[in-house]
Amino acid sequence: MKLSDFKKQLGLTKELTFTLPNGTIIPTHFHVTEVGQVTKHFIDCGGTVRDEKVVNFQLWEANDFDHRLAPQKLIDIIVLSEKVLKIEDAEIEVEYQSDTIGKYGMEFNGKNFLLTSTQTACLASDKCGIPAEKLKVNLAELSTQKQACCTPGGGCC
Repeated sequence: MKLSDFKKQLGLTKELTFTLPNGTIIPTHFHVTEVGQVTKHFIDCGGTVRDEKVVNFQLWEANDFDHRLAPQKLIDIIVLSEKVLKIEDAEIEVEYQSDTIGKYGMEFNGKNFLLTSTQTACLASDKCGIPAEKLKVNLAELSTQKQACCTPGGGCC
């Protein structure tokens, strides 16, 4: 989800609810401790130089059980961040502490903001020798197909 989409959904939302990929709802007393733009300048394993930018939100919870972040307050924080930090309209990445800091994407289901799992990937699989995924074949289906080569008169012998 891009920042502009997030702000639009925040404007239509009365309560902020974030749900982890396993269905757990982040406690409502969370804080947004950081809003920023993260720029990653790197070279992949195939030698291609790349740039990525994401808008980063860090969610954190503490013993402040009376704290509730209203959607409009988060919009105000985002607008200030855009003005001061010159944040671009990029995809959102959310950091949230569990066993370690997890990085998530974000979607909206009409009621809750869903933190989505992210995966690593080889960006240069065509250059670094990663084999194409093998075709999966059901062996039971192979045995039912007629073999033209090994039948009487098939010409294999």
